[in-house]
Parts: sequence; C-alpha cells; structure tokens
Amino acid sequence: MNILVTSVGKRVSLVNMIKKELTKVYPKGKVFAVDTNPKLSAACEVADACFAVPRVNESDYFSRLLDICLDSKITLIIPTIDTELELLATNEKVFLDYGIKPVISSLDFVKRCRDKRLIHDFLKEKGVEIAKEYRKDAYELPFFIKPFDGSRSVDTFIIKKEEDITPYHLSNDKLMFLEYLDHDFYEEYTCDLYYNSANKLCCVVPRKRIEVRDGEVNKGKTERNELIPYLQKHLGHVEGARGCLTAQFFKHKENGRIVGIEVNPRFGGGFPLTYLSGANYIKWIIEEYLFGKEIEENFDVWEDNLLMLRYDNEILVHDYKDQ
Repeated sequence: MNILVTSVGKRVSLVNMIKKELTKVYPKGKVFAVDTNPKLSAACEVADACFAVPRVNESDYFSRLLDICLDSKITLIIPTIDTELELLATNEKVFLDYGIKPVISSLDFVKRCRDKRLIHDFLKEKGVEIAKEYRKDAYELPFFIKPFDGSRSVDTFIIKKEEDITPYHLSNDKLMFLEYLDHDFYEEYTCDLYYNSANKLCCVVPRKRIEVRDGEVNKGKTERNELIPYLQKHLGHVEGARGCLTAQFFKHKENGRIVGIEVNPRFGGGFPLTYLSGANYIKWIIEEYLFGKEIEENFDVWEDNLLMLRYDNEILVHDYKDQ
C-alpha cells in the first residue's frame, strides 16, 4: 500500500499529512514523490523516496510514471497540478489494469475544469451565477482578464482605465475579459469539496482568502456560511467528480450574491487548513480507494473560524552537489 504524489514541488505539508494518515492504517506503507527536479524539491526531501520525471508535456512522461509505479508497488496516485490531470484521466484504465488507482475525476469533467469557459457553462447549467464575460470590443470598466486555461494567477490583469489595455490583451485569444468583482464589496473563498466514488458531495469547507501569494492562499480561515447549503443544493451531485476538488467563489458582503469562478479537480495549495480543521479528506481517500469503504456525508466534522498564517521554513540538504 504505497502512495505516489506527483509534481510535489514544495507541498511539504501535504506529503507529511499523507504519510501520517497512511501510517495509521498501514505502518509499512510508503509515500513516494515525483518531480522534474527532485534535488530542488522540498517535498521530495520529506517523502520516503523520490524520483525524477520528464515534464508533463514530454512524450515519455507517462511511461516513466508507470514504470515508477510498478517498480515501487504503488497502489494510489494523488496528483497536485492542473497540467497533469488530463493525461492521468486519459490513462486511468491503464493504471487500473495494473492495480493502481489514481485519485482523479472523469476525463470529461477534467476537460471541463481545464477550460474556464467550459466550467462557466457547467456552473450555469447547475444554477450557479458566474461573472459576466465581455466581448473584446464591448466591455465595461473596470474588468478582469485571465486565460481560459491558466493557473496560479499567471497572465491575470485588472483593467481600471482604457490606457491599461494593451495590444497583447486584445490579440491573445486565450484571454477572457470578465466582470471585475471588487474586494471592497466581495469576499473571496476557496471551497474544498469532497466527492465520493458515487460522485456525491460529502463535505464542504469554505476557506476565506485573506491574503494570496502566487495564486496560493497565504493567510486564510475556515468559515461556516451560506456557501455550504448553496453548494449542497447546486453541486450536491456532479457526474464524474471524485476525491478533493477546489472551487472558487466570490460572495457579496451585503446582498449575499454568490458568483462561481472556477473548479479545480485536485488538492489545492491551501488544503492543509482544511485538513487541520478536522475535515480529513486524506483519510477518506485511503479508506475509499484502498479499503473500499463508502464515504458518507461529513459536513460538520471541521472547526469553524480556524485561522491559518503561513510562513516560509527551511529544509537543509547536506553535502549537496549540483550534478
């Protein structure tokens, strides 16, 4: 019962949490990690073992990943970044044929999440309001720009006056012009959602984003609010959704308007707050995927108003050589 975490980078907390939960039920189990440069990955240092892999977009990535899984007796794969999700979902049956279970949503749902225009259509189908999208020749100031396939807040812009618009914004077909949701009036939340193997929503933990760095929450707190019944109503069952999903919403401070922004079918960078609040998605994944237990609703298992203040820490590697 070994677990592989892919593209671990600096996700030290996530790897340590997985190790802790696996050891509780199977002390001999190991948590392995892969990264393009394991020597410079903090999370690889805390994993039981680590391996180098090509970049996800390189042709030999999948074959290398599969070889690692077979050599290391991996039974469960936990992905962490958007760019690998479609490849893993496409090859899910290959993994399953070898007795390896990726914690991954269906290929169709992953494709929807990867394209923010498609996930906007999905949210509208579910009755969730989304930010208005403008044509590039008919917008209202201020507005927000982001790529339809982006992540980590790369290539995002707030446009407050005409002179802020550049030829790059107008010519890049990937960039969406969207209604600007001002933080003076809206609060931003990342909700960690757990879907069981029957695509049923079993838990929601809204995390208020107080401060964000490089697209990842740096200061945040759990908050029981109207997002929980709202998501139970609109996203209580999502065909193809499995495991931990992160969904972003804006909530108006006065009138309560809720606007859906995006859905990512993977663990988010701020998940440690959800775990530490008591919503043990990692335990549920192990129980469900390794022991076949059906996970039921657990909406009240976590601590409200738990504040997380992140800081940088150091991992030292002795006798390190570049080559």
